[in-house]
Amino acid sequence: MSMKSKQGRGLGRGLSALMADVKDAAPAPDNERRAADLMVPVERIHPNPDQPRRYFDAEALNDLARSIGEKGIIQPLIVRASPRETGAYEIVAGERRWRAAQMAQLHEIPVLVRDFTDTEVLEVAIIENIQRADLNPVEEAAGYSQLMTKFGHTQEKLAEVLGKSRSHIANAVRLLTLPDEVQSYLRDGRLSAGHARALITVPDAVTLARKVIRKGLSVRETEKLARMATGGKADMNNAKSKRKVEKDPDTRALESDLSAALSMSVSIDHRPGNEHGALTIRYQSLDDLDRLMALLSA
Repeated sequence: MSMKSKQGRGLGRGLSALMADVKDAAPAPDNERRAADLMVPVERIHPNPDQPRRYFDAEALNDLARSIGEKGIIQPLIVRASPRETGAYEIVAGERRWRAAQMAQLHEIPVLVRDFTDTEVLEVAIIENIQRADLNPVEEAAGYSQLMTKFGHTQEKLAEVLGKSRSHIANAVRLLTLPDEVQSYLRDGRLSAGHARALITVPDAVTLARKVIRKGLSVRETEKLARMATGGKADMNNAKSKRKVEKDPDTRALESDLSAALSMSVSIDHRPGNEHGALTIRYQSLDDLDRLMALLSA
């Protein structure tokens, strides 16, 4: 990082500053080749061992390698000095381009050097991961959840910096409360995010998810089945019951915030005018329970 850049931001970079660096690393149009700090031999650049992204599509890499072979790397990678090897660099953002450059047999790669801590490297890697066009809903939700639980960012801040609505982030993170099998259907594309959201409050989401896939049901049909699964009473009794337990908007918003922050289903039973109530947190595995206990005891 240049001295000017380092002095301008100093320590304790916020999410907005880190997001600016991710944008610096984003692919540029063909006619906007961006200046690099250095040209570094490809063998002196190493991937981040804590990179959350583990899978790179082979066909997309081949396409990128062909483009790089013809035009070179238009957008420099973001790197930092390697904490493990003198004279080497560690990738902060742009590992896909680094892999494709090796396939294209480039000897040197343009880089932007930044002075990031280990924590900031992971944070930038997660932010960059969220920007991917091929991201599935579970990966997206996991990225938001990590930014909130690991780094303490709020839904409001993520929405502001990432250009998403707060409700989009809250709804995405709620998907992580679904059973693992349902999440796997979502990753594989057998269920859409709309289907999955309809299943969040269903007692036996796995059975209903299998039925939705088997019959090829629409989101609207899935929502109807979910209402039947969670209700199961005559319309008149349902309406009467609904009036009794209808929650005010503030309570629903608080439930959504807590569910997103914990990545678990949260229910608040609080009647207006009362000072007492009940908070219910539902976990899907013993790992979830361990994580909850760690959060509560911290």
